[in-house]
Amino acid sequence: MSDSGPLLVIVDAANVVGSVPDGWWRDRRGAAQRLRDRLAADGVPGRDGPVEVVLVVEGAARDVESVPGVRVESAPGSGDDHMVHLVAGAAGVRAVLVVTADRELRRRVTELGAEVAGPRTVRPV
Repeated sequence: MSDSGPLLVIVDAANVVGSVPDGWWRDRRGAAQRLRDRLAADGVPGRDGPVEVVLVVEGAARDVESVPGVRVESAPGSGDDHMVHLVAGAAGVRAVLVVTADRELRRRVTELGAEVAGPRTVRPV
C-alpha cells in the first residue's frame, strides 16, 4: 500500500452512538453532533500521527454538518454501503480504520483491506 496521506478513520455514527444506552434515541441528530464534537476535540485515542476522520451519518442525523477535524458524510442510502464505498475508494492507496461493532460491515470492509475497531475506540463507556 502506498502512503498517500493520513490514516483514514471512518466512524459508523449510528453504531457508535447506539453502543451506549444514554437516551440517544430521543435525539439522534443531537447524539451524532455530540459524537462529532467529541471526535473533533479528542481525535482517535491511541492513534499516533495524523488522521482524517469521516463520520458517516444516516436517517435523522443526515443534516449534521462537518466541523474542523471531522468531515461528516450523509449516506444517500444505507450507511453501511456508503462506508464500504469509502473504503473501496481508499483501498490500496492509504490505510483505513473503520469504527463499528456491526459484524457484517466489519466483514465487508476487512475484505477490502481496512482495519476495524469497536465503538469504545472513540466513545469510552
